[in-house]
Amino acid sequence: MGSEPPQLENAIRTYHVSKSYLPGRFAIEDVSFEIAPGEQVFLTGVSGAGKTTLLKLLFGAERPSSGQIIVMGRNVGRLGEAAIPALRRRIGVIFQDFKLISRFNVEENVRMPLDVVGTPLRTARSRVFQTLKRVGLAHRRLHHPLALSGGEQQRVAIARALVNDPEVLLADEPTGNLDADLAIEIMDLVASVAARGTTVVVATHDPNLVAHYGGRSIRLENGRVLEDSGRRGA
Repeated sequence: MGSEPPQLENAIRTYHVSKSYLPGRFAIEDVSFEIAPGEQVFLTGVSGAGKTTLLKLLFGAERPSSGQIIVMGRNVGRLGEAAIPALRRRIGVIFQDFKLISRFNVEENVRMPLDVVGTPLRTARSRVFQTLKRVGLAHRRLHHPLALSGGEQQRVAIARALVNDPEVLLADEPTGNLDADLAIEIMDLVASVAARGTTVVVATHDPNLVAHYGGRSIRLENGRVLEDSGRRGA
C-alpha cells in the first residue's frame, strides 16, 4: 500500500481505501474500483453500508485512513487544503437533504458555486437561468426554497450541482425523500447528465431504481465491496 497505483485513464479510482473513525472499526474497508469517464454507477447497500462515507472521500470532505483515491488524475488524500476547492469546482454534489439556504431565493442558491469562483454577475445569472431551464424551474427562480415542493427543491439542488458543468457528479440518495413517481423524475434528470458525458455516481438503498435504470452497480456491505457488476480487471 506504500506504492503509488498506476495512473490509468479513469475518472475515479480507489485503491485499497479504508476509513476508520475509531481504532479497529471501519466505515470503509479495503475498497478498490475504477470508474471510466462518462460512466454512470450506482453505489448500493443498506443504510450504514458506507455509501455516504465513500462519497465524502471522493470529493475530499473526508480523508482516507489508508489507501489512495484518484479523481480526475488528482490524488485526493494527498491534496493540500488549498488545492481541495479547485478539485471540488470540477465535481457536482447532490445531497439527500438538499442543503438549500432558505434566506436565498432559487437563483441565488444555484448561483453560489459561480459566486465562489468570481464569475461576473451577468454571466452567472445567464448560466443559472439556462441550468434552471434544463431542470424545468426557470419560472421559479425568484421563489425561496420553502415555497417549493420536495421534488422542486431537489431539482434546485441538482441545478446547483450542474451550474459549473462538472466533470463528475456525485449524488447521495437523491430520491430518498421523494415518492416513487418523483424519484423516477429526479433520476431521469440525473441519467440525462450521464448521457451528456458526465461521470455520475449515485448512492441509493433503493433496488427498484437500480433495476429500472440498469447499468453498473457496486454493492457495499459493512464498508466493503460485496459485488461490482462492472469490475474491469483487478
